[in-house]
Amino acid sequence: MSLINTEIIPFKATAYHNGKFVPVSNENFKGKWSVVVFYPADFTFVCPTELGDLADNYAEFQKLGVEIYGVSTDTHFTHKAWHDTSDTIRKVQYPLVGDPSGQLARAFQVMIEEGEDAGLAYRGTFVIDPEGKIKTIEVHDNGIGRDAAELLRRVKAAQYVAAHPGEVCPAKWTEGAETLKPSFDLVGKI
Repeated sequence: MSLINTEIIPFKATAYHNGKFVPVSNENFKGKWSVVVFYPADFTFVCPTELGDLADNYAEFQKLGVEIYGVSTDTHFTHKAWHDTSDTIRKVQYPLVGDPSGQLARAFQVMIEEGEDAGLAYRGTFVIDPEGKIKTIEVHDNGIGRDAAELLRRVKAAQYVAAHPGEVCPAKWTEGAETLKPSFDLVGKI
């Protein structure tokens, strides 16, 4: 069953954010747009490139009223240690959520349950609307990094569609570009 348009499940976790350990729960997602970015582990290779790319684009997400949550099955203590020792991760200003029990990775269906990577999460990205409903999902194998600019485009498209009922964003849509209004008269004309 797809998670699209489902509400995130209730949860409680601890994050490392702005030099402190802070509680994070499903309640943090209510009333604003959120992005949850799962990654396999701290102190690895592709992960800091992705989190750094998000950090470099964080101000753009914030302008859209979007909070980002980085999540791995590491603890919040490990997130702090990584933040303190990595120049790339030191740039991260969004919460890094610890999920050592895997409750979030399982709830978002990105937990690796078997094999040598068991206990880690796949690279899953979820855009969540202010009602706490999942609007976009992207899941990669762990050797394939993601692009913050493409995620930003998808967030803008999700926000546009939410604000303009009856309109849809076609492939490669960018902010300000034409949208479509599905109708009987449009059938077969694209």
